[in-house]
Amino acid sequence: QVQPVESGGGLVQAGGSLRLSCVASGRTFNTYFMGWFRQAPGKDREFVSGIRWGGSMTYYSDFVKGRFTISRDNAKNTVYLQMDSLKPEDTAVYYCAAKRGIGYSKTPTDFDFWGQGTQVTVSR
Repeated sequence: QVQPVESGGGLVQAGGSLRLSCVASGRTFNTYFMGWFRQAPGKDREFVSGIRWGGSMTYYSDFVKGRFTISRDNAKNTVYLQMDSLKPEDTAVYYCAAKRGIGYSKTPTDFDFWGQGTQVTVSR
């Protein structure tokens, strides 16, 4: 079992960058597929990016490809989301989530543990 805790959100101007971190407690962190999701007001939670336990396989939604980069450090039980060239439409609460097993998924209900979320606001 892991408990993700996100940090790094904030207010940034369009074109700027932020780096989100997710520290997940638990000895078996390296056996989980980790994902980042986001949810804007009035919208469904959507998949942003995911990474397999070894870090060699990464996944991105089309709307962040080329702008966001996911990585993980299993020794630190931490997953990162580097967000560059931010746009106002990236404004949302960003959540870190853990899914048992190494299989990829972008479906929120497939994930077993969730963080509380961190707010990202991008101004024009």
